[in-house]
Amino acid sequence: MCLITFGLLLLFACRADRESWTRIQKSGVLRVGVDPTFPPFALDEGGTLTGIDIDLARALAAELGLEAQFTYFGYDGLYDALSTEQVDVLLSALVIAPERTRDFAYSEPYYDAGQVLIVPADSANTSADDLGNQRLAVELGALGHVEALALQRAQPSLQVQTYGGVNETLDAVAAGAADTALVDSVSARLYLKERPTTAPSLFILPPPVTSEPYALVVRIEDRTLLEEINAALQRLSAVDELDAILNHWLGP
Repeated sequence: MCLITFGLLLLFACRADRESWTRIQKSGVLRVGVDPTFPPFALDEGGTLTGIDIDLARALAAELGLEAQFTYFGYDGLYDALSTEQVDVLLSALVIAPERTRDFAYSEPYYDAGQVLIVPADSANTSADDLGNQRLAVELGALGHVEALALQRAQPSLQVQTYGGVNETLDAVAAGAADTALVDSVSARLYLKERPTTAPSLFILPPPVTSEPYALVVRIEDRTLLEEINAALQRLSAVDELDAILNHWLGP
């Protein structure tokens, strides 16, 4: 009986998968759920939708021979909208959440928003293990602050300096008041993009100190759609179109 039940469930899942992808192909539309309040990933400005996720959704849809159709939701309503089939996919700067993988599946990551070190061009640092006796600037209460305290426990001579915001944190390194900073990669890239003359000597030290991968989300049964999305992401990456989208909004 258990084998029969399992077989029926598998049959229904496969049928739902085929029907879902067939419906999308026939409609010619990929319905995308997005929270348009998180620039530079998505923002609705007077009815004009812009951002990384918007450009990426359109590029992916074009790769699939489809047109992207966007529906707005608050962040807290995104997964419910996908679960109730109001949309086919979520593309809204969503971090891969292992606790959701019973009901949802994630694409390959398209961006890592983890914490990164920002250092001057003449810095001798090569990694987060080289911070002893240095002044590390962080935003008070941010994830970078939490990670900095963990680094300080491993390197007691590390001095953690807190600031009220990301720009103030990075300004401290640019002015020489701190030796390095630890902030999320989105804030770091935007700062360097917007201050090409005032902070020309700063750069992001690879690799990221922590990982926070952003990915697209589909329903767990939509395996064919996920495979198509991952293949399209690979093609966009191979021709540098994904990097072009990211660099346009975040700087190189």
